[in-house]
Amino acid sequence: MIEATDWAMALLRAVAGIVILAHGIKHARGRAKTSNWFGSIGFRAPQMQWAASTATEIGVGVLLVVGLVTSLAAAGLVAVMFVAFWTVHRAAGFWVTARPDEGWEYVLVLGSVGAAVAIGGPGAVSLDAVIGIDMTLNGAVGAGIVAGGLIAAAAQIAMFFHPRENSGS
Repeated sequence: MIEATDWAMALLRAVAGIVILAHGIKHARGRAKTSNWFGSIGFRAPQMQWAASTATEIGVGVLLVVGLVTSLAAAGLVAVMFVAFWTVHRAAGFWVTARPDEGWEYVLVLGSVGAAVAIGGPGAVSLDAVIGIDMTLNGAVGAGIVAGGLIAAAAQIAMFFHPRENSGS
C-alpha cells in the first residue's frame, strides 16, 4: 500500500531531480560559457569541470525523478550543492538575493532535500521499490553514502579549486 510519505518522497525527488536536471541541461547547452565561468572562478581544468558537472547534474536529475539508486543520486545532489556552496555562494552570505553574487540559501535547501531523500529512502513510488532495493540504501546506509559524496566533493575542491591562481592575487 502506498502511504502519504511515499508520495511525499516522490514529490521531493521529482522537484529536486527536475531542478538539477534543468541545471545540467543548461550547462550542456552552454559548454563554452560554463567552461569559461568555471575557469574564471578558480577551477583548474574548466572543460573537465564542465563535463563532470553536466554529466553529474543530468544523471542525478534523471535518477532522482525515477527513483533509481536513489541514495546514490541524492548523495550526488548533496555533493554538487556542497561544491557550489564552497566555491561560489558562501562568501555572499545566506540570502540568494544578495548581489552581485547569490547567497547559499538555495544550495542549502537542495542539499538538505538530497540528504533527507538519501536517509528517508525513495518511497514506494520509485524504480528502487519496483526492483526491491528501496529499503537497502536508506537510513544509516544512506547517511553514509551522503558522507561519501561530501568526501568526494571536498576532494574535488582540494584538487581543482584554486581561486587565487586565476584571480591574479
